[in-house]
Amino acid sequence: MRKFSYQRKLFAYFFTLFLVYTIIIVLFQYSREKRYRVDHLNTTLSDISEITKNFIESNSITKSNNYWLLDSLVKIFPTQDIRLTIVDKNGLVLYDNSVSDVSKMENHIDRPEISKSIYANFGYNIRKSTTTGVEYYYYSRFYGNYFVRTAAIYNIRVIKFLKTDKLFYLFIFLIFGAGWIILNFVTRKFGESVTKLNDFASRIINDKSFKPDIRFPKDELGAISNKIVEIYQNMKQAMDKADIEKEKLFGHMYVLNEGVAFYDMNKQSTLFNNQFIQHLNNISNQLSIRAEDFFRIHELGEIHAFINEKIDNSNSIAVHELPRFEKTVAKSGKYFNIQCIIFQDKSFEVIITDITKREKNRIIKQQMTSNIAHELKTPVTSVKGYLETILNNPDIEPEKQKHFLERADAQANRLNDLINDIVILNKIEETGDHFIKEKLNILEVVNEIADEYSKEIRDRKMLLEISIKPDIEIKGNRSLILSIFRNLIGNSINYAGEGTKICINAYHQDNKYYYFSFSDNGVGVPDEHLPRIFERFYRVDSGRARKFGGTGLGLAIVKNAILFHKGEISVRNKQEGGIEFLFSLPKLIE
Repeated sequence: MRKFSYQRKLFAYFFTLFLVYTIIIVLFQYSREKRYRVDHLNTTLSDISEITKNFIESNSITKSNNYWLLDSLVKIFPTQDIRLTIVDKNGLVLYDNSVSDVSKMENHIDRPEISKSIYANFGYNIRKSTTTGVEYYYYSRFYGNYFVRTAAIYNIRVIKFLKTDKLFYLFIFLIFGAGWIILNFVTRKFGESVTKLNDFASRIINDKSFKPDIRFPKDELGAISNKIVEIYQNMKQAMDKADIEKEKLFGHMYVLNEGVAFYDMNKQSTLFNNQFIQHLNNISNQLSIRAEDFFRIHELGEIHAFINEKIDNSNSIAVHELPRFEKTVAKSGKYFNIQCIIFQDKSFEVIITDITKREKNRIIKQQMTSNIAHELKTPVTSVKGYLETILNNPDIEPEKQKHFLERADAQANRLNDLINDIVILNKIEETGDHFIKEKLNILEVVNEIADEYSKEIRDRKMLLEISIKPDIEIKGNRSLILSIFRNLIGNSINYAGEGTKICINAYHQDNKYYYFSFSDNGVGVPDEHLPRIFERFYRVDSGRARKFGGTGLGLAIVKNAILFHKGEISVRNKQEGGIEFLFSLPKLIE
């Protein structure tokens, strides 16, 4: 079985093709022969219909209504079991040689062969007659004012007449048998040669020290086999050389967090770790990538230019002066530090380090420092300006003095809100484990916030619609959950516009989470701003935000509070107008 397994497979492939080809030929010939025989039968019945039509016309039977004269015509038909029926154009049966009283017969206008012949040259059908109970092959022709329908009894003789010639099947069977024998012989001879080649390959795989000394026949398979031996010897030399290089760094590379790869002077990779491929995937935004694809990533163009310059340079490289190059690449929110070292033999090493966390922390701290300084400066400057105006103008009118004090108080409150929001964000990020989680009823939380904003909602003629079942309970921190809905509703009140509608809906649930939708039908947010609205201090319209007392931290608090509860949040503009937030919160699992 092992010796002839390939031969058996090869035989099965060719035999399957031959079998499919034979079946197609048989089906084609069967269809062609049957079509021919059916056409022959139709021609016979058509001739009888024409004879009948001529007989009717010559004897003016349609005018005299003497259809009984057709009995004499039926007697001279070449086939005595032919059934002849005359039907007028409305379907009324005028004559039928198989029925004594045609007045009792049903209207025939809906008979398949009759209805087909109205729009075609003729119509035919095989079915059992409802009048006689006998199965017929019907043929109908329409001659303007009447139909001539002829029918042959569909008995064994007619069925055999419609079947194809059995001699054809015998011929196909003989050809099929001969093909079987020839295929078996050819595939067996070819399989024996392939089996020898397979035995040679098996010996190479099982014995790494095997030195091939087998002589192959001087034919095409022999030439292929000799090429395989040559490829094997070259591959073994290359693998031995690569193993020496790998042993030097193998143990060290796979414990590093950095991605490391070594290339020869032809830019072919000799060794690399998994982290290197992962970092290349992130930089190139490709799902599948090889180490050699390092030179096809356009973001690394400066490094490619450095490598090409050093490799193409004919000058030798000193050990103590190995050329180095370093660059930071930012891609899709990640930051990578890439270093390249060229060795004496013009091979080189590439090291990729993911510095995203370090770089983002630096940027966030820088932005936070700048934003906090800017945001604090505005209300402090305003308070200072109002107070200096009052101090420098002791005779100022009481009404103006009161106005300045009220504005100073508003800015002081804004400053207080800003500091409180910063404190909340820092607590979530730095001391999140200290937030106590408890059983919370979401409908009660939302109603509490709705009562808190009831005056603002009425003043702006807005409508708040809440679709949350009273039994939806989660496990969360009360102050953070209140902050989520307080900031979302506050944003809609400030920016959606008067007369708008706010909808809060619990639209789905699974085993772990409830899924909520918060939306309004206001002005929405331009699409280009959507990816950044959860950033700290980011404002779509800075002037409008400050007018309504916004700190620029509300949506950042919303996102961080939801992430603290292991949920997710996304935002999109609705097609009909307005904005929609989709987020999840964990179920209370007891």
